[in-house]
Amino acid sequence: MLRHAVFLLSLALLALALGACGSGPRKRIFPPTASIQELRVEADGQWLVQLRIQSFSNVPHTVSTLTARLRVGGVDAAVLQLAPELTIGPQNAEVEEVRLAPSAEAAARVAAALGSGRSVDYVLGGTLTSTAPDKRRDEFTFEGQLWPQPGLAGVLR
Repeated sequence: MLRHAVFLLSLALLALALGACGSGPRKRIFPPTASIQELRVEADGQWLVQLRIQSFSNVPHTVSTLTARLRVGGVDAAVLQLAPELTIGPQNAEVEEVRLAPSAEAAARVAAALGSGRSVDYVLGGTLTSTAPDKRRDEFTFEGQLWPQPGLAGVLR
């Protein structure tokens, strides 16, 4: 009788252990987003923009394309288009650079911010298309401020 009870208890513990191994953490997939990490005004007037593409998912995320409209100081600056095929680790971010020619109005707003040492507001909005962990197209909008960086001529962060 005792031997039978021990056998049943061992069998139950083995079933629990195997069940615990099989489930693992749940996949949580959230829409990625993008923001500006740095904007550098080049000598020719073009901007070199470092985009921070961030994944909030707990699994790796591959971003295949990004299309976004950038507004600076309340005016349209440019349309950004990238095809980075960028794999971002779980709950992590990667940075991609894009060179663009801003509108004259946006260039003036950034020049004024750099000249006065004050911030300039920006809005970046568009779509991010992912190929992994599943195919999806997510819209995003990010509103932020860029501040001139002391000692770094033409740089806002």
